[in-house]
Amino acid sequence: MNLSPPPAIMLEPLVRAALLEDLGRAGDLTTDAIVPKDLRTTTVLSARQAGIVAGLDLAMLAFRLIDQTVEMTVHRPDGSDVAQGEIIASMSGPARAILTAERTALNFLCHLSGIATATASVVAAVRGHGARIVCTRKTTPGLRAIEKYAVRAGGGSNHRFGLDDAILIKDNHIAIAGGIRPAIERARMSVGHLVKIEVEVDTLAQLEVVLALAPDAVLLDNMSLDELRQAVATVAGRAVTEASGRITLTTAPAVAATGVDLISIGWLTHSAPILDIGLDCREP
Repeated sequence: MNLSPPPAIMLEPLVRAALLEDLGRAGDLTTDAIVPKDLRTTTVLSARQAGIVAGLDLAMLAFRLIDQTVEMTVHRPDGSDVAQGEIIASMSGPARAILTAERTALNFLCHLSGIATATASVVAAVRGHGARIVCTRKTTPGLRAIEKYAVRAGGGSNHRFGLDDAILIKDNHIAIAGGIRPAIERARMSVGHLVKIEVEVDTLAQLEVVLALAPDAVLLDNMSLDELRQAVATVAGRAVTEASGRITLTTAPAVAATGVDLISIGWLTHSAPILDIGLDCREP
């Protein structure tokens, strides 16, 4: 997997804000009271359940923002399958720093690994069909870049990162514009030649109207399997087809079998459970 995490300059503000939230006004009272200042320790990050790893760069930043001398050795990099009990990374350094950053590091690592694991499960479910699994803008405010990175770590692809990526004309845009044609025509006159236009349709009749206006992609929203099959046949390669609307791990294979190009799923980022990962001290 050719997986490139966001650069540190994008990650550091997120991790720094999380650490400051946790440290509050007086720092880590528990660790500072109990752990000798000069004590060093060796610890491991281990998977307490099987899944896909994502977020190690954020975890490492959490430790190093507290103390730059913390060293991390990665055994299972982002995008890797891990078995229950498998060691993901090991760390050595000042015990105070490791314990102080522990929760922030794990919050990022468990959350992103959960998204990657959920994504991988859907990707596996539709394997053998041509459909790609994509995420949406239903992300945690402020964490979109890293949550979308976690989708990629799980083998999925990204939809728009924001409103400025592409034109996506939805039902409310069409209603306010007074119809599909004026909405598409205004969009096409307003953007540059590199900006793609996608239009959401709810019915096969709407699809016929949209296709006559040559969009780059059509979002087939909440259609039945039979409607999706008919829609794919109608489009016949003239636009990218995207299925959306309450698609689950159970229903995704049947949706993929209709021949759509993309399946967009919001819960990958807004509702995926965490992957349980723990930090354990191996020696003082």
